[in-house]
Amino acid sequence: MKFSENWLREHVKTTATRDELAATLTAIGLEVEEMSVLGNAFDGVVVARIIECARHPEADRLQVCKVDAGNGETLQIVCGAPNARPGLLAPLAKVGSRIGDITIGAARLRGVESSGMLCSAKELGLDTDASGLLELPSDAPVGSPLAGYLGLPDASIALKLTPNRADCFSVRGIAFDVAAACGSEVIAHEATPVASTVATMLDVTLDAGADAPRYLGRVIEGVDPARSTPIWMAERLRRSGIRPISLLVDIAQYVMLEVGQPMHAYDRDLLRGPIGVRRARAGESLVLLDGREAAIDAGFLVITDADRPVGLAGVMGGMDTRVTQATRNVFLEAAHFSPDAIIGRGRKLGLHTDAGHRFERGVDPELPRQAIERATQLVVELAGGAAGPVTEATLPAHLPRPREIVLRRARLARILGTAIGDADVERILRALGLGVASTSEGWRVTAPTRRFDLSIEEDLIEEIARIHGYDRIPSTLPRGASRLVAPSEMRVDDATARRHLAARDFLEAINYAFVDAGLLATWHAADAAVPLANPLSAELGAMRTQLLPGLVAALARNKARQQSRVRLFELGKVFAKSGADAPLETLRIAAVATGDALAEQWGEPARQVDFHDLKGDLESLAALSGATLAYRASSAPWAHPGRSADVFRDGRHLGWIGQLHPRLQQSLDIGGQVLAFELDLEPLLLRAMPRATPLSRFPSVRRDLAFVVADEVSWEALEAVVKVAAGPCLQQLRLFDRYAGKGVETGFKSLAMGLILQDESRTLTDRDVEAVVANVTAALQRDYSARIRE
Repeated sequence: MKFSENWLREHVKTTATRDELAATLTAIGLEVEEMSVLGNAFDGVVVARIIECARHPEADRLQVCKVDAGNGETLQIVCGAPNARPGLLAPLAKVGSRIGDITIGAARLRGVESSGMLCSAKELGLDTDASGLLELPSDAPVGSPLAGYLGLPDASIALKLTPNRADCFSVRGIAFDVAAACGSEVIAHEATPVASTVATMLDVTLDAGADAPRYLGRVIEGVDPARSTPIWMAERLRRSGIRPISLLVDIAQYVMLEVGQPMHAYDRDLLRGPIGVRRARAGESLVLLDGREAAIDAGFLVITDADRPVGLAGVMGGMDTRVTQATRNVFLEAAHFSPDAIIGRGRKLGLHTDAGHRFERGVDPELPRQAIERATQLVVELAGGAAGPVTEATLPAHLPRPREIVLRRARLARILGTAIGDADVERILRALGLGVASTSEGWRVTAPTRRFDLSIEEDLIEEIARIHGYDRIPSTLPRGASRLVAPSEMRVDDATARRHLAARDFLEAINYAFVDAGLLATWHAADAAVPLANPLSAELGAMRTQLLPGLVAALARNKARQQSRVRLFELGKVFAKSGADAPLETLRIAAVATGDALAEQWGEPARQVDFHDLKGDLESLAALSGATLAYRASSAPWAHPGRSADVFRDGRHLGWIGQLHPRLQQSLDIGGQVLAFELDLEPLLLRAMPRATPLSRFPSVRRDLAFVVADEVSWEALEAVVKVAAGPCLQQLRLFDRYAGKGVETGFKSLAMGLILQDESRTLTDRDVEAVVANVTAALQRDYSARIRE
């Protein structure tokens, strides 16, 4: 929000200096982002009239002008502005005056004397326009000081407002906060109703329910299209960041900046009536004021004339019914639209308008009547004409109503950590325009309809804190001891997992939780993706369902920057749709590796990282929690067939490990083999409660057995049978050899295992050991037709 300091001071009396005012605004949460001081040193700059212009004898782009500087003084000025012409009124900096860092002196330009300088708005520091001289109205008093005529000195102040402070998108709204902070009051500014002198009116119908519960319109006939915007209004608009266009348009903009109600002016002669507000229909389109044709749908509200769209409600009017320099009869519009009906509509069309910016955040539903009376007053005063009656259509059931909030004295003191006097509390609340009634425990406060951000007790406490001054609230350390929570022994903490992978030569990566939906589709992982309603960009339009797409993209960026050996891991959340509920969040860990298995060195021959290298990294991570992992062939669409596996713990599926599918790597433009794993972190890091047990005092016995089994029988299956058959005496089971070839028939393999047996209460005898061996041999023979290798 940008505004003129002098304009603000017309609405609130304060003795604060400009710098004090800026500091106060920032202190109460209305951050001053920029402040441009205007016309501080304009001594010697006057209004002048160009009497005649002649071509410079030595320069094609220069003119020699005779200028009336007032009081019968005629000066010769050499000027290069393209709009310099006889009769033009423009600022003249006389000899000896100072503009910025430049002191104006008499000069000789290409052999011609010049006694001063005719100025552009940019040279005066009033605007960025340097295309020509600042053209002043024809009634500007020649010879009078420019500063007085333009209402200078002044300052253009830009505020960086938070989205909840929609009420401060107007000079009146800011005035309430300034009054509260400076111990002043807002000057009354009630628009005097303009009596209707003609009966002309247009009927209004509302067909959008709660989206458009109020609409006011008024016809004004016989306006003078030749009238120009007065200098005081044009300057206030410029200092508020709006370039003047024409009187009727400027009045609508002026009222919006002053009271906060966006308005629109239509050419009455181009309307047939009645005026309506409804949802757009499929296939409708509208040519907007900026000349573009907008294709609209049922998500938009439209203003209609005899059911044809003539404007996008709360966003922009239409080209066909706009006011022009030929407009004689005007129809003024002021309406209230629900923020939900306007938010995002402009962005959908690539538009950002002042009206949409305000309606998206919320405009006071009681403002339309005040705004239309104020605009009528200005139109009749500045452009003439006769006003018709105000036509108002309202749906009272859908209008926001003032909210009553209970503020407790004890709660206020507890939250702020200090007591604020009742008189100060009431003064602050009343200065902000809130209704206040005292109770035994505090106050009943009625929030005005313009304050959409006030709904609960804490909102009022925040208002009191910021106006009272955060610097006046004492800093108090919390009392009492903090409760220390010991980390659970039932889970390995995330930091340990991170350190472990870092110790195994992986670097941690942190990627956005937002990814390109197209990337998820490439990975065949988009089915449960959660799309974002308002993404930062098209490349970040969905929540990730896996860590690997982002992690592999990071690996690809590293490879593209000449990093041949890349090892990355990431620990983060993935998201999936969960019916009508909030998305399901799952904490996962993933790692990727490509290039050499070991860093460049001389101790080992170079070789490429393979499945077993990454499996070893995963097994070492699982060992932190004592987890035993099982692997089964995977059919994941991103997995290499035959070089990948699904990972299980105690029968529960945790994730996947293996090599990426060559087709996927080709689509991602990644060369070389890429190995990766991704698993759910919580079940991987869970561990049993550690319990101390005494070591057995009796010796252990080892028996090595070699069995011949079919190739398709996995070690995992054999291991499960052996552990059951061996019973409690089995302390460890080790697979130490696998053989296939001469001496073993085709389609079979030999697996050699070591059984380490021990009892806690006695020494095992040969009979005990032979019984275990017999049980294991019989069980493997029964379940998998295994036989002892000869």
